[in-house]
Amino acid sequence: MTLTAPSVTETPEARTSLPRVVLASLAGATIEWYDFFLYGAAAALVFNTVFFPASDPLVGTMLAFGTYALGFVARPIGGLVFGHFGDLIGRKRLLMISLVMMGTATVGIGLLPTYAQVGIWAPLLLVLLRLVQGFAVGGEWGGAVLLVAEYGTAKRRGFWTSWPQVGVPAGNLLAAGVLALLSAVQSEADFAAWGWRIPFLLSAVLVFIGYWIRQSVAETPVFLEAQRRADEKKQKLGRAPGLEAVRRHPRGIALGMGLRLGENVTYYVITAFSLTYATEVVGLPRGVILNAVLVAAAVQVVMLPLWGALSDRIGRRPVLAVGALGTAVWAFAFFRLLETGATMNVLIAMIVGLVLHGAMTGPEAAFISEMFTTPVRYSASSIAYQLSSILAGSLAPIIALQLFRSTGSATPISLYLLITCAVSLVAVYLAPENKGRTFEEIDAEYDAEYDAKKVTA
Repeated sequence: MTLTAPSVTETPEARTSLPRVVLASLAGATIEWYDFFLYGAAAALVFNTVFFPASDPLVGTMLAFGTYALGFVARPIGGLVFGHFGDLIGRKRLLMISLVMMGTATVGIGLLPTYAQVGIWAPLLLVLLRLVQGFAVGGEWGGAVLLVAEYGTAKRRGFWTSWPQVGVPAGNLLAAGVLALLSAVQSEADFAAWGWRIPFLLSAVLVFIGYWIRQSVAETPVFLEAQRRADEKKQKLGRAPGLEAVRRHPRGIALGMGLRLGENVTYYVITAFSLTYATEVVGLPRGVILNAVLVAAAVQVVMLPLWGALSDRIGRRPVLAVGALGTAVWAFAFFRLLETGATMNVLIAMIVGLVLHGAMTGPEAAFISEMFTTPVRYSASSIAYQLSSILAGSLAPIIALQLFRSTGSATPISLYLLITCAVSLVAVYLAPENKGRTFEEIDAEYDAEYDAKKVTA
């Protein structure tokens, strides 16, 4: 069904505000993902000794990754809560809350006493703050993406929504950069004793900057148009957008989770588990692997908008398929290159891995947001994106570490990546292609389909 009425996202006012909206979304997303990924890097490098009793280094790392995984468990809860209120009162307000919540938890981690100082209270407090981090970042993605998607034009939605996605590698880039700098200027002993705290405390400054940028952005025109018809919509949809999202879009949520599986597992194996593998197994200096992640993340920052723009030309599905296929194959070369210990090989492994991963990430925000209707888009997108993180990102470093401990080989880890990318390929094949369609057209089609199902039922 095609509507002839002009889209509220195509107005001159929306286009005029778009660059500022993109900047606000990117800045906030970068800061929140900096906080989230900083924990992952620290878990791989120092938390195994700072917050847990002395033991086998790999066992200590397993415990550290366990607390790391808890952040992912909290993400779907955050997605549900933030999505609920984001669909009811607006995208912007919830984004401001998530930013402050994340910064507070991250600074708190930087101030925690160690296991040697307070015993079991150290890991317990670490777990609590990690849960707050996960809850906050659970609400960030849906809001940041929709802030841009609902301002931008349908024709270039893939390109514009790739910028909030840039916040993921940009946050990782920032976290790895700060850690690499500290690694270069500090001794191992100083870094383990107090140096690791600096990046966490730095979050206070970054959150202040992000908050200042975001507060100048108005609510999205698509949401305001829906709010204008609030009485009618609320009577129809009720007051629980999360439940309505599951009722209206079960297939879309399932496909969104499938799309995310291979992408999410791949990212955390490359950016989190590989730090442990390179330092503990291969024996590389910490600075070498951190610098490789730093360079690869910088390349991915550049590539993500290019992948998003390509999806506007040829479609979301072909670009995502290239990323999933390429990653499945590269998974076998990735660990072989790390095992050589050669700096250039490690760099190539990281760069190619994150470039291919970017083909899955760049169009992902547009692809997922285009599968849902406006009144429940925040909730549905957040559920699909964050629920998959429990099965994917949270467990990926732990599963990878256990596979290596059980077999002494990286090949099972490569097979693990291959299987998850295959699931994503199936989801890509089954998902609808809505490239170039306005949200009004998408809403009309899905509403008609839903109404028809109710009649036949």
